[in-house]
Amino acid sequence: MNQHLIEIARHVADDAHAILITDQAGWHMSNTLVVPGNITIVPLPPKSPELNPVENLWQFMRENWLSNRVFKSYDDIVGHCYDAWRKLKNQPWRIRSIGYRKWAHEF
Repeated sequence: MNQHLIEIARHVADDAHAILITDQAGWHMSNTLVVPGNITIVPLPPKSPELNPVENLWQFMRENWLSNRVFKSYDDIVGHCYDAWRKLKNQPWRIRSIGYRKWAHEF
C-alpha cells in the first residue's frame, strides 16, 4: 500500500490534493502506512458495499470468470485475473450497470 500511495502522490498536480477513499481492509488502514502530504485517506464505514461499487465488480468477475477453477500456479491465477479484468474493461455498459446506484442519481 505504501508503494501504491507513492505512485498516486507522483501523479497529483503540485497545486492539488488527492482524496483516496478506501474500505477498511487491514492494509488500507495499517499503522505502518506512510501517507504522502498530498493525499488524504478517507475510510468508508465498515460493511457498506453500497458505498463501494467496485466490490460488486469483483463479485461479478469471481462469479462469472474466476470461480470453480483449479489454478496450476500463482502465475495462472494472475493470468486469469488479468483476463477477467480485461474482459470487464471491454464491457463498459456492464461496469455502468453493476456500479449504478439509483439513489446516488436522485439528488
